[in-house]
Amino acid sequence: MSSNFILICVIVYSVLLFAVTWFTSRGADNESFFVGNRSSKWYLVAYGMIGASLSGVTFISVPGAFAGDIRLFIRLYGYCIYVVTLILPP
Repeated sequence: MSSNFILICVIVYSVLLFAVTWFTSRGADNESFFVGNRSSKWYLVAYGMIGASLSGVTFISVPGAFAGDIRLFIRLYGYCIYVVTLILPP
């Protein structure tokens, strides 16, 4: 991979994150940020917790970590399986 392609990917990813943040945060205040206006459903909170633990840094660093150690890659698949088991009915 060329360094220009990697730089373009990082820039596009950053712009996309800022755009999503801007569109979703309009009209938000501290109450909605910290406690979700006390109206969040449990599965949304679960997705948020998983999403916070799988930050953008994780996705950017996975190819480099996978080249030398498979444990991070397995953990990411474990998170995906965990999320699927949260949304499936018992």
